[in-house]
Amino acid sequence: MSRLVERTLAVGCTLGEGPVWDAARECLWFTDIKQHRIHSFDPARGLHESHLVHDQVGWVLPAKGGKLLAGLKDGLHLFDPATGKCARVAEVAGEPAGNRLNDACADSRGRVFFGSMDDGESAASGRFYRAHEAVVTPMGPDAVCITNGPAIGPGDRRIYFSDTAAKKILVADLDADGNVDEARLFADTARDFPDAYPDGPTCDAEGCVWTGLWNGWGVARYSPKGELLEKVDIPAANVTKLAFGGPDRKRAFVTTARKGLDEAALAAQPMAGDIFAFDVEVPGLVAALAEFRA
Repeated sequence: MSRLVERTLAVGCTLGEGPVWDAARECLWFTDIKQHRIHSFDPARGLHESHLVHDQVGWVLPAKGGKLLAGLKDGLHLFDPATGKCARVAEVAGEPAGNRLNDACADSRGRVFFGSMDDGESAASGRFYRAHEAVVTPMGPDAVCITNGPAIGPGDRRIYFSDTAAKKILVADLDADGNVDEARLFADTARDFPDAYPDGPTCDAEGCVWTGLWNGWGVARYSPKGELLEKVDIPAANVTKLAFGGPDRKRAFVTTARKGLDEAALAAQPMAGDIFAFDVEVPGLVAALAEFRA
């Protein structure tokens, strides 16, 4: 299937990540981890805002009360878009000094699942967590070098974890209390994309998993059985994650990165680090508001 892919925002992120649609504000939030920035983009009006924060910020999620829950290197923060200020609400205990937070999602009850990783991308020191109300709990795989996701499927029944360096997407069952069973292999993406790495995953309403492809020039869609269904080409090598937005959640927004590209590569792909978009037939899931209190 051939899709029309458009550059919807020229922003030149060093490491664009964590796109999420905010239905209340009708905008896309995303981060530039290495530039310490939280971005918002209203595609209908073409409005783009950028906020500088004090450290690397892996992800933001719309939260109850009108603020955003943000994963920074030093812990969880509530970010106020009106002031651009962050207030830390939780540390992530036991994290090595060289780790940072990288990606996240929320389930339908507002529980947040996120991962940590070695900022140097060499040590298997990362793991996954669940955060809800005022408690952060280790939950899911550990001893992972580069975590991505998680992503939660329809009905909060399955949760997907990306072990990026190992080129694998894992899946686990999720119970009503937000507990995660032992993870098992969902897709060995090296089978389909030998030179690429699975980056951030996202689920659609049919339970299919879309993943960014780092060094893969696109995003891929996998069936609930882990079978490759489609690849959509993006004019940037390092594609990080997809989010469904718009009033019907049928507009797919894609973040990309300039990180790791030398001068020749940047000259060959001048839109690296920008935001792209294309339309889909199957909508994304309704994004829940994160719930966390200090």
